[in-house]
Amino acid sequence: MDDIKKVSFETEISEPFYDGFNYRTVLAALFIGFIMLPGSIYLGLISGGGLGGAAQWVTVILLVEIAKRSFVELKKQEIYIVYVLASSLVSAGLTLGTGMLVLQGGAFSDLIWKQYLIQSPYSESFGLTPHVPKWAVPPPNSEGILKRTFFHRDWLIPVLLVIVHNVLFKINMFSLGYALFRITSDYEKLPFPMAPVASEGATSLAEVSSKKETWRWRVFSISAMVGIIFGAFYVVIPTITGLLMANPLQLFPIPWVDFTTQIETFLPSGSFGFVTDLGAVLTGFVLPFWVVFGTFVGSFLTRTIGNPLLYKMGLIKNWQPGMTAIPVNVVTTMDYWINPTIASGIVVGLIGIWRIFKTFGRKVEKTERSIPEGRGDYPVPVALLIWFLSTIIYIIICHILVPKFPVIIFIFFGFILTPFLSYTSARMYGITGVATGVAFPYVREASFILSGYKGADIWFAPVPYFNHGYLAQLFKQLELTRTKFTSWYKAEFTALGIMLFCSFLFWSIIWKMAPIPSSTYPFAQKMWPMSAIFNALWATSTLEGGAKWMIEAIKLKPILNSGIAMFLLYGIFNILKIPAGFFYGIVGGITSMPHFAFPMFIGALLSRFYLRKKIGPNWDRYRPIILAGYACGFGLIGMISIAVALIAKTIFQIIY
Repeated sequence: MDDIKKVSFETEISEPFYDGFNYRTVLAALFIGFIMLPGSIYLGLISGGGLGGAAQWVTVILLVEIAKRSFVELKKQEIYIVYVLASSLVSAGLTLGTGMLVLQGGAFSDLIWKQYLIQSPYSESFGLTPHVPKWAVPPPNSEGILKRTFFHRDWLIPVLLVIVHNVLFKINMFSLGYALFRITSDYEKLPFPMAPVASEGATSLAEVSSKKETWRWRVFSISAMVGIIFGAFYVVIPTITGLLMANPLQLFPIPWVDFTTQIETFLPSGSFGFVTDLGAVLTGFVLPFWVVFGTFVGSFLTRTIGNPLLYKMGLIKNWQPGMTAIPVNVVTTMDYWINPTIASGIVVGLIGIWRIFKTFGRKVEKTERSIPEGRGDYPVPVALLIWFLSTIIYIIICHILVPKFPVIIFIFFGFILTPFLSYTSARMYGITGVATGVAFPYVREASFILSGYKGADIWFAPVPYFNHGYLAQLFKQLELTRTKFTSWYKAEFTALGIMLFCSFLFWSIIWKMAPIPSSTYPFAQKMWPMSAIFNALWATSTLEGGAKWMIEAIKLKPILNSGIAMFLLYGIFNILKIPAGFFYGIVGGITSMPHFAFPMFIGALLSRFYLRKKIGPNWDRYRPIILAGYACGFGLIGMISIAVALIAKTIFQIIY
């Protein structure tokens, strides 16, 4: 299993740990918040990608260049902390229930989404709008909505809830995330194959800071130029033409090229296409081959081939000719795939639990890796106590907001599902580098429906149901760069204050400029309605006389059948010694549209069968740096065009 073998990237294992948080990282955080964050918001609305990688690497490069001219040598620990801060400040946002839509731009993206949801035609047609609680979002006739401004008394409670939730969430995630890292890295010794992406980039830039430019910097800079060139066509042209035209010019269709309507004559209800962002192909370079291969196989067999078969069997009933990818995804999910999706989450979770018991069946003293001195560790029981107390506070808040909802379900989410899901996800990051397919889809929704509660308030409450598994990989990256964990804690809570202020400020400005979504923002205009449909359907399922489509869609028999089939497949793969990553990829592919899986698969094929042979053994070291460099260049050119757009729109409003 060459894709999940436990390769160690800790080539400098004897190097001591250093603190990466100081006044330079604080200045970098302010730069990210006031310069990068508005760009991330704007780019996310236009292309859906945000500025995550760009904000990280552009800020780091700027800091490195300033340090060089000031004759200051930056440690890689400082560079990595700035890298993480950029991700925290810019990428923090909202992941919607469909799982395919992530809103960039900090905490207040949540309120921007809700103002759209309450005004969307789907909320009105399904009867949701009058039942949305005022502590979540003001009513559609509020001046705060009509004038598109947060500076109104109707927004006071929603804004306060956002702030409280974000502070509490940081505490909750750090405590449980640290415990998960100790389990998956120190006890199970999982390889975390994606962790070197950030650590290698930080190391290459540290070499530049010390004026020791090596192959890392050359690969990084060439990849950045590729990102700049591609970004000029993908982002700059739509952004600039959007200032002059009602519908921006797109040389590459954003977010994808869709062949769904073209194949419907011979594959009715089948879906196929590919996203047009080159970054998807480069991601296929880095992810384990068998995971990417499995994801494509799972997605293609279910969404492209499986849908037509189910349609002919009468299991897909609501498909109509002429539907494009998004409506096809909605109707086929509702008609059938919602059940295998639920089963896939349960299967992956149970396999993870079985494997951890198998791991701990051995003597711990023989399997536990010695804790490196100076890493910044503290007792795991203390971490679990902090997590326990923060979860209790979440439960109290939810009970105050929704007093008629059973408290036992809040306890179930906070103390059973959250650690169960988080561990499963952390283990997937440790094995494959990603958490594809790791979720318990619709468990939250099913619990709301089966609770007997009547009303829509529960759908907007900050229920303590989280997935903190990704924290394990971030802790691993800190270890690889020899950065003290305590420096991350200090940096993150500093960034939290900056993010809350800047997110509030810049979402206010951008929302004031134009309605969100609208033709000004092509990605949001295309993708937000699909999430609004699912959100409205779920929220109305608990209303008296509300829509029951979701309840009717979930069926126990298909869930059981799908789960049994997946367990059998896992057993067969084990017997035949087929890589575990292939199984996890197939399971993840069930929940993925081919539009995302296909370009990653192309990248994986190029990497494994051409570039590795062409370049040789060094290719495995180049791959993470290529992806990091591309993200930097793509975001850099995007930032330039976005700055022009924001200035132009501000001047336009002042004049007219």
